[in-house]
Amino acid sequence: MGSLHKFDLHTHILPPRWENLRDKYGYPGFPRLEYVNSTCARIMIDDRFFREVQENCWNPEARIKDCQAQGVTMQALSTVPVMFSYWAKPADAYDLARFLNDHIAEVVARHPAYFVGLGTLPMQSPELAIRELERCTQDLGFAGVEIGTHINDWNLDAAELFPFFQRAAELGAALFVHPWEMVGRERMPNYFLPWLVGMPAETSLAICSMIFGGVLERLPRLRCCFAHGGGAFPFTLGRITKGWAARPDLCQLNITQPPRTYLPQMYVDSLVHDADALRYIIKVFGMTRVVLGSDYPFPLGEDEPGQLICAIDEFSDDDRMRLLWKNAVEFLGLESGHDWGDDAALA
Repeated sequence: MGSLHKFDLHTHILPPRWENLRDKYGYPGFPRLEYVNSTCARIMIDDRFFREVQENCWNPEARIKDCQAQGVTMQALSTVPVMFSYWAKPADAYDLARFLNDHIAEVVARHPAYFVGLGTLPMQSPELAIRELERCTQDLGFAGVEIGTHINDWNLDAAELFPFFQRAAELGAALFVHPWEMVGRERMPNYFLPWLVGMPAETSLAICSMIFGGVLERLPRLRCCFAHGGGAFPFTLGRITKGWAARPDLCQLNITQPPRTYLPQMYVDSLVHDADALRYIIKVFGMTRVVLGSDYPFPLGEDEPGQLICAIDEFSDDDRMRLLWKNAVEFLGLESGHDWGDDAALA
């Protein structure tokens, strides 16, 4: 097997600095970056510690060194979900999203051979979200955006959100759906359980909302990729399908076809940390619908992006090509006008 490209769809980036948002907007709850030293910082929410990050979270040159060491050809850059700020006043979240998107656009412009951008949006205001989606795709040149698995009290089937999804489909914008503010977190104060249990449940909830709410049926051109292998969804698909058949009074309000009908419209990333789980999500979604995703640079991610894919012996070279880069390129709609199969093109 020769050298294969790796296109990592699931990576996160922060600006190296930003204003004190509490002072700027006049109320608490916003993240800030508190430097420990030149290569380490803490994300704080007001005075509460959230996460420690290293310079590869904000320094593009450090990221490129990691990419070169790990054989990653290209990364899609999206913000850290703690920055979504869907709870904030819409105008403030819009202002913050523009700042974050401008930063990603600047990084991509400086290093176009290594990075593509995915924007963030003030989803609590669908009107403002559409405005920024249009700017991201039409002015900044992004292939799509990252959104959360819910928007405060709205699941992704909320009627308020449908105009946004409709506009995304019209624009051909790819949507990377990432869990945040996990369901049931108030019952999971210990053992990192919101990330271990809540995140997979969050993603399944988002997928089921889009299926049973008829979003995917009404918008067959909408492209969504769900993080972490689709969370718990693929492993409970049998139960979900049984529920659709057994309780049409509850599950067939907006759709008449079984849930599996809509799987060809979805992508999931490969971040499942288990060879049998990866085999299974490929069986569920298909070889053309699983993309490389590592959650770089965070500790629950894959330490060497693509290692799991490369370790499964029964995958052919064509299978690995699809999983490592081709599916991501197709999901993002980047295949036209670029020879992604040429080593020199991505060097």
